[in-house]
Amino acid sequence: MSANDSIKKTITVSVLLCLVCSVLVSGAAVMLRDTQKQNKQLDKQRSILEIAGLMQPDKSIAEQFAAITPKIVDLQSGQFTDEINASGYDQRKAAKDPKQSDIVPADQDIASIKRKAHYATVYVVEKNNSIDTIILPVHGYGLWSTMYGFLALKGDTKTVVGFGFYDQGETPGLGGEVDNPKWKALWTGKEVFDDQFKVKINLVKGAANPSNPNFDHQVDGLAGATLTTRGVENLLHYWLGENGFGPFLANLRAGKA
Repeated sequence: MSANDSIKKTITVSVLLCLVCSVLVSGAAVMLRDTQKQNKQLDKQRSILEIAGLMQPDKSIAEQFAAITPKIVDLQSGQFTDEINASGYDQRKAAKDPKQSDIVPADQDIASIKRKAHYATVYVVEKNNSIDTIILPVHGYGLWSTMYGFLALKGDTKTVVGFGFYDQGETPGLGGEVDNPKWKALWTGKEVFDDQFKVKINLVKGAANPSNPNFDHQVDGLAGATLTTRGVENLLHYWLGENGFGPFLANLRAGKA
């Protein structure tokens, strides 16, 4: 056997192995795609349940999430709409589609989101035929990443039930402390609006002082993470303001949503 024949066989076997491995990997990816989507959906539902204070470890995610109703809000009119199917709508994907979103003018884009989808999925918990909790999707840029999360408010639309992020890439130990349960617990009971329903919530350097008259609207900032802290405050001010969910929340309070 010549040296050339040996090299050709080696190359042939290597190519065939690469092809077989590629087919196997591709096939596994296809087969696991649905499972991955389901797991991603479950993680999102778990996050919503936890932020809304509804998570019960002894029950399945699907069973508990049945108590929450997803609804579509037209962000331009500030009202619920049936034009979009809530079960199949992906707001993050829509925000990247020029046909389903608008460019946010630079002077309004305090959250650095660049584009805003025409519609948003909110999550409603009802008790005695009235809204007990409304869960709003919020996002905005921190130091390194766009942070995606949820803000849960009581039916009065101003008192925080819970707040947190399900997707963020901030610096571990610094901006990544947005995932710290102790920090997230500070939000419960805070008020995002003043008595005239102007956005009032803000993050303060150090610790919020109970003797401060604005204490109910203040949350401790993240130590050593000024830009992440600013990003959190900015995204809340954007989504609670007139260019975000402000008109919808006003309609909700007036019974016109």
